[in-house]
Amino acid sequence: MSVKIEPSGRRLVVVEVEVPGTPEEVWQAIATGPGVSCWFVPTEIEEHVGGAIVSHFGQGMDARATVTSWEPPHRFSAESRDWGKEAPALATEWVVEPRSGGSCVVRVVHSLFASDDDWDGQLESVESGWPRFFRILGLYLTHYRGQRGSNLRLLAAASEPEPKAWESLIEALGLGGAAVGLRRSSPTGVPPLTGCVEWRGEHALLLRLDEPAPGIGSLFAHIMGGKVFVVIDLYLYDDQAAEAAARNEPLWNAWMSERFPPPAEKPKDTEDKKDVEGNQ
Repeated sequence: MSVKIEPSGRRLVVVEVEVPGTPEEVWQAIATGPGVSCWFVPTEIEEHVGGAIVSHFGQGMDARATVTSWEPPHRFSAESRDWGKEAPALATEWVVEPRSGGSCVVRVVHSLFASDDDWDGQLESVESGWPRFFRILGLYLTHYRGQRGSNLRLLAAASEPEPKAWESLIEALGLGGAAVGLRRSSPTGVPPLTGCVEWRGEHALLLRLDEPAPGIGSLFAHIMGGKVFVVIDLYLYDDQAAEAAARNEPLWNAWMSERFPPPAEKPKDTEDKKDVEGNQ
C-alpha cells in the first residue's frame, strides 16, 4: 500500500517528477490556470491565498479547491471539501525544487486526517492518475515550454469493459499496433490526428502531434464512479491552436457519439420502481 500513515493520523500519498525548466517556468506550468490547462484539464486558478481552483474534467465533473498557501515560485497548497460524500478535507501541496542542469523536481502531496483506512482507496486512486499527467507535463516543458495552448477534451461513457473499450478506441484510430517511436495518421472517417507515439501504458497512450496542430495527444480508458470512460485529450499549441480546437471539436464530438453512443435510458417505470424500493 502506498498510503503513508503518520502518528498524528495524517494519511498521505506523494508523487514527484523531474522536468526541464527554471523554477519560474515550471511554476507557470503548475500554478496558473493557462499553464495547468496546457497539460492537465481546463483549469482556473486565482493566484492568492483564499483563491479558488476549479478543474473541469468534463460533463459537469468539476473539482474545486481553495488556495491555503501561496509562495511563488516554490510552493502552494490547497484544500478541497467536495471530493467525496462525507469525506474529510483533502489537502494538496505542490512543491518546485530546482536541480542542477536546468531542471526541477515537481512534487505533489495529497493528505487527509482519518482514524481508519476508509479513504485510502480514494487516495491511491488520486495518486495513480499523476504519472500519466506528469509525462504530459514533461513533454510540454520539453517541446512547448511557455506557449499558451488550447485543450480539447473528449469523453464518452462506454458500454464495454475497460480493456474492450480501450481496444475499440485505439483500433478505430489506427493505433492498435503502434509502438513507441512510430508515426501514425487517423484513417478515413476519423477527424485528423497525426503524430508519433511517445509512450504506451496499460489502457493509455501519448502522441506528439502534428495534426490537427502541433501538440500532445493523450488517449486512455478508465473506470470512474462505476462507469467505464474513454477519453481523448488534445493539447494544442502555436498561434493556430485555438482555431484548430474550435474547428475540430464538433467533428470529434460527432465521432465519439457515433463510436460510443450513450447508454439507452431505462424506462421511467423501472426508475420509479427503484426509487420506491430505495425509500423502503
